[in-house]
Amino acid sequence: MGLQIDNLTAGYAGQAVVSNLTFEVPNGKIVALIGLNGAGKSTTLKQVIGLRQPLAGRLAINGQQLDAQPAAYKKALAYIPEQPVLYEELTLDEHLHLVLAAHDQDDEAHWQKVEELLSLFRLEKKGHWLPIHFSKGMKQKVMLVSAFALDTDLLVIDEPFLGLDVLAQKHLVQLMKEKAAAGTAVLLTTHLLQQALAYVDDFALLEGGHLAFFGSGDELAKSRGLGVDDLDDLFS
Repeated sequence: MGLQIDNLTAGYAGQAVVSNLTFEVPNGKIVALIGLNGAGKSTTLKQVIGLRQPLAGRLAINGQQLDAQPAAYKKALAYIPEQPVLYEELTLDEHLHLVLAAHDQDDEAHWQKVEELLSLFRLEKKGHWLPIHFSKGMKQKVMLVSAFALDTDLLVIDEPFLGLDVLAQKHLVQLMKEKAAAGTAVLLTTHLLQQALAYVDDFALLEGGHLAFFGSGDELAKSRGLGVDDLDDLFS
């Protein structure tokens, strides 16, 4: 099943930003939520991660509904924000233990995965560091380690490549593919549409708070009279 969004209407102070939004992110698939600034992407993500209550509609992860089972719903997802969020008083190791514990996964097997990811992103000798010593790119890598070490049904990533070097970007794409291959549903936002063709299964295009298109990159390009190699011109 994965993530199901059914007739979602959401916004602020009773004013809808997205309306009657319906689509799915199936288990084992990577879906990119795209659109111009103000199209409703951030509002949609805030609903998906349970940060705000919808005005109407339903959200569920593998049948667990946000409104009926909020704790189970939130435990079933991992989230990587656009801007890294770290606890300034915790070391890197302490932060990672906290994230794992919040999902009841702070055990030897998951910590082994943490160590593999720390090595992959060249953070393996920085477990005692406080966030004040990290660059923005390093903080973003901590977010990646935190999320990819977890076993969750849904992975949500907001603009994942910001602040990452080229090598880390390659590692991130591979990790997303591995998560999807293992059955995780992956929802992300990105403005790098041409790059996304290499790893995204479907695109969900928002325009004015409505779902204007859902389908593959080839289908998206054809729907707008573009060649598949010209997808970056979608919003020009």
